[in-house]
Amino acid sequence: MNAAEMATSLEFASKIATVVNLFKFEFPDARSDLKPWQNDPETREFIDPDSIDIGFHFPGFSRSWKCRSLLFQIRFYQDQFSQVRRAIGVEIAGFDHQGEAWRLSTVESWQVVGNTQPTTEITDKLKNFCRQILEVFNQNTEY
Repeated sequence: MNAAEMATSLEFASKIATVVNLFKFEFPDARSDLKPWQNDPETREFIDPDSIDIGFHFPGFSRSWKCRSLLFQIRFYQDQFSQVRRAIGVEIAGFDHQGEAWRLSTVESWQVVGNTQPTTEITDKLKNFCRQILEVFNQNTEY
């Protein structure tokens, strides 16, 4: 679900802003997109209400990233008994002019898969950023 639509409380909006600012601090050329999905019936059919989606776009093709756009999907789970909602993983997809070029998921093996892959330095930075995302959303989980 678009991050802009998930910012339903001050605390949650603050956490989304923190994630965006952390990424832009590390990669200042990136432009953030809190509404990466179109608001049409076909797209809304596939919306996952248990995720926050944030896009980042680079000014042109990045050789080290092997893409020009990124989609981050932060996945959540709410325990039925305790009602605590926690971030359980992050999925990142890198897109070039032909579509999805590569993918990284923290839910499984934390490995990049795809036809092309970002450099080892970028992959390590992405993994560290994913740890930061999980830390931000799992602090004081009252949202």
